[in-house]
Amino acid sequence: MKYMLLIHHGPLEWDALSEDEQKQVGADYQAVSTTPGVTPGAWMEPPELATTVRVDGDNTLTTDGPFVAVKEALGGYLFYEADDLDAAIALAARIPAARLGGAVEVRPLKGT
Repeated sequence: MKYMLLIHHGPLEWDALSEDEQKQVGADYQAVSTTPGVTPGAWMEPPELATTVRVDGDNTLTTDGPFVAVKEALGGYLFYEADDLDAAIALAARIPAARLGGAVEVRPLKGT
């Protein structure tokens, strides 16, 4: 089964982490990215740099940043080919955002 893991970053400030903690987070993400079955995605810029698009009839409406105030914002994603949901959950638990105030959404892909 193939899963998409959506990495939601919480309110943690990167600069609040010590240099050693920052290095560990980087090493943990690298370890997850090199796990067999993982297809890494890309890190995203912060939500403040996003543009939200909606269409109302013939009008395209844009808003700077996310439309609603959120405590967690999508920060990245990856795909994981796993035997079952338990394996995908175990991988999600290794993603630093899950322990640093964020969350990881594990979602199966249709037709896989």
